[in-house]
Amino acid sequence: MVNAKLETRQSSNIAQDVRQLTSSLTEPAWIAYRVPLVDGDHVMCCFGDTSGWRDGACCVTCDLERGSGWTTSVNQTRLPAGGPVQLEHQFFWVLLRAADRRVQKIRMFSESCPLDGGGLRVISYGSVDGGQSIQLLADLIHSDLPAGTTRGKLGQAVGVIAMHNAPAAIETLVRMARSDPTSDVRGQALFWLAQRAGGQAASAITEAIRNDPDTDVKKRAVFALSQLPNDQGIPLLINVARTNQNPAVRKQAMFWLGQSKDSRALAFFEEILTKK
Repeated sequence: MVNAKLETRQSSNIAQDVRQLTSSLTEPAWIAYRVPLVDGDHVMCCFGDTSGWRDGACCVTCDLERGSGWTTSVNQTRLPAGGPVQLEHQFFWVLLRAADRRVQKIRMFSESCPLDGGGLRVISYGSVDGGQSIQLLADLIHSDLPAGTTRGKLGQAVGVIAMHNAPAAIETLVRMARSDPTSDVRGQALFWLAQRAGGQAASAITEAIRNDPDTDVKKRAVFALSQLPNDQGIPLLINVARTNQNPAVRKQAMFWLGQSKDSRALAFFEEILTKK
């Protein structure tokens, strides 16, 4: 962290601490803490252009205030030659921008990612409990927003929750996918459930395809099925394409089956095309 007025504090309950700190701030500041990261290769940092790696290397400094045109990505593939080599992927940083006594922006970064604080105060709580962090982020999604702030800025919290290595992460995503009042949040939860995979993910996704009242959410759930491992996703997509009553949903399932290039999808298309 450079160009920041860095302060360190201890936390006993990060959800309570952030609420109390946010309500007391008289000027914009960033609140930072680190939590356990899900297993796998993940790079959350800023890159030189929207295509990803620049000159085969990651990463450029992330300017928290201005952005400088860089993009922040979650990369789940191994780093290319020339990139930093991280021996352990155990934690990541959550950063909350607070102003006007509210959290107005949420971002996440790998521990190795260089950050520029834009000259603001950065209050760091260090390592905190993952379950408490998830509680905080879930509450923030439906917090009151100031004029001019869009829900999408806090909607990023769904993806941040998904990166937590904590049992509450999957439980929270499933609950959001099934019952969140906002269709965008339900759709995001379905996407991230597919990334985490597992039996709970498949069940929640197929339930959304059957029961969600919003066709756009149903279509996003079909895409989420396409993100599951093929031994799970392809049979479920075929079933949706064969039996769902919504033609837009069936069309979406057919599209993603075509993209899969899976032999079971080919056999299904042959069955449909040759059926008399």
